[in-house]
Amino acid sequence: MNKAETIFWTAILLFVAFSLGWFANWLINRFTRVTRAEIGELDRMAQALHEAEETRDQAITYLQQREAEISNQLAQTEAELRAAMDGLRDARTEAEELRAQLERRGAM
Repeated sequence: MNKAETIFWTAILLFVAFSLGWFANWLINRFTRVTRAEIGELDRMAQALHEAEETRDQAITYLQQREAEISNQLAQTEAELRAAMDGLRDARTEAEELRAQLERRGAM
């Protein structure tokens, strides 16, 4: 095989390799191409996800507000309970003092 034949067969081999590579690239792109319908579906899914996130954020905000309200009510109720217990303790003390005075007067 002389130099011209070697160059010729090398050129043919490179052309065949290039053609096979180009065909493989075209075939891969053909099967992995995203259609307009798929893009539309992705857009709808993204919009639905965005709306779901907004709804979640609103729910979290509502729950935080509600928790703050309930905590405030609980603190107020506990304060009222302490005040009532103090009042009851004072009333019991006063009742005991009055009983003691009555017993002392009755004993006289």
